[in-house]
Amino acid sequence: MISAFTGQQIRDAEQPLLDSGEGAVLMQRAAYGLAQAVAREVKSRRRLSGASVTVLAGKGNNGGDGLFAAALLAGRGMRTTAVLAAAEVHSEALAAFVAAGGRVVQLKASNAEELAVLFAGDDVIIDALLGTGARGGLREASAELVASLQELRPRLVVACDVPSGVDANSGEVHWPVLEAHVTVTFGGIKAGLMSDPGEGCAGRVELVPIGIEASLERRSPDLRRLTAADLGALLPRPGRRAHKYSRGVLGVVAGSARFPGAAALGVHAAALAGVGMVRYLGPQSVAQLVLARTPEALWETDDPGRVQAWLLGSGVDGEEQLQRAGDAGTSALAKDLPVIVDAGALSLLPERCPAQWILTPHAGELATLLNVFPSTGEVKVTRDDVESRPLHYVRQAAEQSGATVLLKGATTLVSSPSGVVFSQSEGTAWMATAGSGDVLAGVMGSLLAQAAESIRDDDGAYAALGLDPADRWAALAAAAASVHGRAGALASADFDGGPLTASAIAEAVPRVIGSLSAEYDRTRP
Repeated sequence: MISAFTGQQIRDAEQPLLDSGEGAVLMQRAAYGLAQAVAREVKSRRRLSGASVTVLAGKGNNGGDGLFAAALLAGRGMRTTAVLAAAEVHSEALAAFVAAGGRVVQLKASNAEELAVLFAGDDVIIDALLGTGARGGLREASAELVASLQELRPRLVVACDVPSGVDANSGEVHWPVLEAHVTVTFGGIKAGLMSDPGEGCAGRVELVPIGIEASLERRSPDLRRLTAADLGALLPRPGRRAHKYSRGVLGVVAGSARFPGAAALGVHAAALAGVGMVRYLGPQSVAQLVLARTPEALWETDDPGRVQAWLLGSGVDGEEQLQRAGDAGTSALAKDLPVIVDAGALSLLPERCPAQWILTPHAGELATLLNVFPSTGEVKVTRDDVESRPLHYVRQAAEQSGATVLLKGATTLVSSPSGVVFSQSEGTAWMATAGSGDVLAGVMGSLLAQAAESIRDDDGAYAALGLDPADRWAALAAAAASVHGRAGALASADFDGGPLTASAIAEAVPRVIGSLSAEYDRTRP
């Protein structure tokens, strides 16, 4: 599992070393790791000797890291320039940089745009303006310089620890930001690099160890991301004597005369994700489409009988289907069953949800939910608010509703009511297509139905992730999001990285689950 931490957690882990006089050692380790990462990136494009590098250096330790790294790169034959964004910068780092033959330019309000034009064509720009302790964004000449550079699109940008203007804790972005191709971060990954919109500005993230890792391992991460190995351990699989009922039965109230495809996609995705049986409740016209796509499903007109989990709301429209969804939710609440609540059913929530109810809104739907919760307050939450601070609002929604909340997006966030949050980002932008969310709901419902009984009793894989029992539902929802994203990426690869449909995502799900399970079997102790 990949763990991410707040800036304060990183600083707390560093403090004992700082108190013992090892601050300079930490900086040298960070600078060396940064220089190595920059050299690798440049070497993949051209020879190091003679390559041009410009470091944008702020006044704090972040600027010191960048200047020391640039000094090391100068020693490897690169032509180095430092643009100093403050009158005073890290003195020892600046001295090392000058001694290595680096050129120094002072940034001023009068030359910001000129410097951007001058250095935008360099082989690499190192952004070392603001670090994890910064509050707010760039100002004055630094803001003008970065805005101009971003418009000019440099060929390679490497961010030092975090892109300047990205909040290390929340991922909130204070524009302007120079979007990085690579972010080299130190000691531990910052939570803001695994939550949008910050993740979208960070590019590929590389972690450089600096000696605080053992201390961080003893702390609870602020954000978690499941890896392929974690998924192999979490995904349910049938035993030798399994049968369709032991493999889970999923009840589905989805689709309507207006949105029949939502039901067809959700049911088909659930079947492909391995559930033993799907019972569909809905109008006959929709049921015909569902059964034509997935003849293994059953159409129920009233009491569906045995069900281990429910999927409610995808494409639900009209009084009759809303009534079915409401009745199913009431029954699930009485029987303590897990439920996926999507789209149309989000308006049917009880006053307080249990943790095994997983709400799956997009940003606009989450804003609507937050505005109806009693404790939200008088300030109206907008879609823009949620998109600017998704980590904050997904936690708030889970806490206020009592449910596990999955916020869909390029980076999908899943929050348990306890505040434990997972972040998954394995998909492709081509997945922003009609029906993709219906496939995700089907995959998640399938996994819930398969794991509904074992997840309550089996501490094994969840304990290995350091999770309390109540947070297991969030882990399983994150696993579904990861499978969905991987299926989308795999399906797009089938078309040489091109566009795809929701149906193509669904068809790739068995291959993803099969490969994850096979890899886990090959590598587990």
